[in-house]
Amino acid sequence: MDDEDLLPEEESDADERREEDQQYEHYRFVADKGQSQLRIDKFLAVRIEGISRNRIQQAADAGCILVNGEPVKASYKVKPLDVVTIVMDRPRHELVILPENIPLDIAYEDEALMVINKPAGMVVHPGHGNYSGTLVNAVAYHLYGEEIKELNDPRMGLVHRIDKDTSGLLLVAKTPEAKTHLSAQFFNKETKRLYVALVWGNLSEDSGTIVGNIGRDPRDRMVMRVFPEGEQGKPAVTHYRVLERFGYVTLVECRLETGRTHQIRVHMKQIGHPLFNDERYGGSEILRGTHFAKYKQFVYNCFALCPRQCLHARTLGFIHPVTGEEIHLESEIPDDMQQVIDRWRSYTASRDTTGSTV
Repeated sequence: MDDEDLLPEEESDADERREEDQQYEHYRFVADKGQSQLRIDKFLAVRIEGISRNRIQQAADAGCILVNGEPVKASYKVKPLDVVTIVMDRPRHELVILPENIPLDIAYEDEALMVINKPAGMVVHPGHGNYSGTLVNAVAYHLYGEEIKELNDPRMGLVHRIDKDTSGLLLVAKTPEAKTHLSAQFFNKETKRLYVALVWGNLSEDSGTIVGNIGRDPRDRMVMRVFPEGEQGKPAVTHYRVLERFGYVTLVECRLETGRTHQIRVHMKQIGHPLFNDERYGGSEILRGTHFAKYKQFVYNCFALCPRQCLHARTLGFIHPVTGEEIHLESEIPDDMQQVIDRWRSYTASRDTTGSTV
């Protein structure tokens, strides 16, 4: 299961961590009738073993501490019969992150944040069968060594997500302040995110915009789909530009205006151009081309070279939360995807020269 099935990804804004804002209760305390007014961080510090007031304050800042069902700050004073709960966005058994010494390709890092060039095939976040070997396990080790951290530790600030089988740049905040600042940039659409995708078909226009609400398909919760405006799902906007045409497939650049789960994959399918080798959205079949055996073998060889959807998060731009500097980073297209692009480029050149349709 892809990590964006667990959390809105490809393309997921920080305020949209889950398609449904479901929260799971991890602790519940009811204040006594004779409870004197006491700051909630002090109230919880004596009731939860091994937790510091600083950690409680961070949890409050992250909106994880509720009183009578409403989020409160660490300065809130508990009153008699208050119901105090700590909630997180995952079940309790998924609470602990085990740091793992997994190499990271770090494109940028300072005291406030880091940008990781994620390889295809790496799940971003633990959960639903992927409890180890994830990018977050690797980040936990990089930041904290062997110390075990809670899943919702605000310092483990994944500001956005990308799919398991999508490669490219991923932004991680290292402090609560940086996380808040960067999350606001994503929410306000102030970041610059460009993806490169190889899609089936020859697009009729050199550029365009795809608009359509995206939500989970009620018949298959593993799949996202486009719904008529206002009917279901959340608004989504993808801008695309043709980079290179290969006849039966096209290399495009996609700019995200919103960050919905599987957004590029769903939107490109909606306009009749699924991503090359995107099994979930129909791109792992031969959708364009000839019926010749040699052509079919050529495509199958390309599938084998890049056994995933051909999608790469190439560009990431944002304002540094501390310095105010504009950060612009680029990641080269990984070898598996580049080999497929090169194969199609050679195939097209050969076909244009010989006139063959094989």
